[in-house]
Amino acid sequence: MLGWWMSNSKYPACEALDPCFEVMMKGLSNHVDGEHYFDTLADDVVFEFQYEFPGWPRVTRGRDALISLYSGYGRNIRLDRGDALLVHPSDDGRVVTLEYEVHGKVLASDVPYDNRFVSIATIENRKIVRWRDYMDSLAAWTALSKSG
Repeated sequence: MLGWWMSNSKYPACEALDPCFEVMMKGLSNHVDGEHYFDTLADDVVFEFQYEFPGWPRVTRGRDALISLYSGYGRNIRLDRGDALLVHPSDDGRVVTLEYEVHGKVLASDVPYDNRFVSIATIENRKIVRWRDYMDSLAAWTALSKSG
């Protein structure tokens, strides 16, 4: 068993999101190459976050920028699992729409965190070149705003 100071994650700064990455990879694995979610992204991927959330950008460009953005996630929320996956590939497989849920806890208050997402991935040469993300921002805001 690994201690808190050790990690078997390929991207330890983002391991708080691993349950989310795992459920997304279940939906994407037939359409992209890469073992970890970040490995499936083109270097110049464009991420569009289709929600307003304080401190979160609407657009992030580049794989490294996205990894950096996600590296702070574990300071606030720890995910336990991802589920409720539905996969809707286009006929040519170039666009894959995922519906999924994630569940965990807000670290500061131990309040449960449950959220729903719809993500639309555009794929070229088995790499994700564009990602449009929709989430229940009210669920996130409510969980993070509770004082416990």
